[in-house]
Amino acid sequence: MKILAMGDIHGQCQNIFNYLQKNQVDLIILTGDITHFGPNKLGEDILNEICAFNIPTLAIPGNCDQTCIYGEIENSNAINIHNKTLIIKNIGICGFGGSNITPFDTPLEFAEVQIYHELEKLMKQIEDQPIRILVTHAPPYDTKADILPSGEHVGSESVLKIIEEFQPSLNICGHIHEAKIIDKIGNTIIVNPGESSKGFASIIEINEEDNNIEINPYLINL
Repeated sequence: MKILAMGDIHGQCQNIFNYLQKNQVDLIILTGDITHFGPNKLGEDILNEICAFNIPTLAIPGNCDQTCIYGEIENSNAINIHNKTLIIKNIGICGFGGSNITPFDTPLEFAEVQIYHELEKLMKQIEDQPIRILVTHAPPYDTKADILPSGEHVGSESVLKIIEEFQPSLNICGHIHEAKIIDKIGNTIIVNPGESSKGFASIIEINEEDNNIEINPYLINL
């Protein structure tokens, strides 16, 4: 399976369309900030334009999406995986959008205790799957994926704790534009694709042969 992972679209998606016109993938995963604080209906329109390429598309909201984004994802042709699980063949996928609390009082922020509580339930629902993908907008705390240029770590402590406890195969995140990186926590691969509005994304190839699973992520320019 070849996955195109993107986050932080912020309403700028022409480079995504250009890429999809020339490249084939099996699945698209969007890690939030589809819009930049709206306007209403823009998220649904963007998702439908991406889905017009006839590639299954999974999406969660980001902290810079308005609360109406929940309905926009549901009304679009994309699949909403915020606070939900999905199984594709032997791949269990769960998602949680928004972010931990920021100094900016953005529309979709959650207390760490809520993030942990919801993610714990979701991870238990897919724990029997050979491949488990955790999709979050917020990156795990104190990793290369959550670090600002100042050196400050601003990710979610709850996402970190969930990864340490459940060791999913992969965490695809976003939120921190400057921290596009591939990192690792134990056996879990962490991918922050970077800001897709600036032309950054990631390809994740999942190969299975003779019960051997290989997950190969790499960063790309759209």
